[in-house]
Amino acid sequence: MKTWLKILLFSLTCIVFIGVDRITKQLAKEHLMYSAPRSYFHDTFRFEYVENTGAALSFGDELPKAASFWLLSMLPLLVMIVLFIHVIRQLNDFTAFKLFLFTLIIAGGLGNIIDRIVYDRHVTDFMNMGISDLRTGIFNVADMYITAGVIGLFIVYNSKNKGLLKPGNI
Repeated sequence: MKTWLKILLFSLTCIVFIGVDRITKQLAKEHLMYSAPRSYFHDTFRFEYVENTGAALSFGDELPKAASFWLLSMLPLLVMIVLFIHVIRQLNDFTAFKLFLFTLIIAGGLGNIIDRIVYDRHVTDFMNMGISDLRTGIFNVADMYITAGVIGLFIVYNSKNKGLLKPGNI
């Protein structure tokens, strides 16, 4: 596949994933903001609206507004730009699967950064999983993208380093 076409597909896929994240956050605002949490599968999965001004698990939510803007919006945006440039430069060395994993990470990161910039540091979170009192933090679709992408890359790089996967397979 030609390089320009790979860049176009990579960029369009990022845009689609960001769009899905935006839609789910908007649906959460419309249907969950002023309602009680909704529980499914014997309380294994919950929909519960929360606005998070911190990072994961509300870490840093008490930072001053200016510090929060720079540390939780601009710094991650810079990281996403650098990662995007890295992917574009290494595009021909990446398999389709590895490119997909980077797409997940970049789209997820940008999805949350958009929330922080547009909604004055507030990221919409609305999903929670667990059993009894053992529960995850409340998260969103962008968080799922980032988590899946990072776990996938971790597996790909560790498997390749241990000889379990051949470089051209994944």
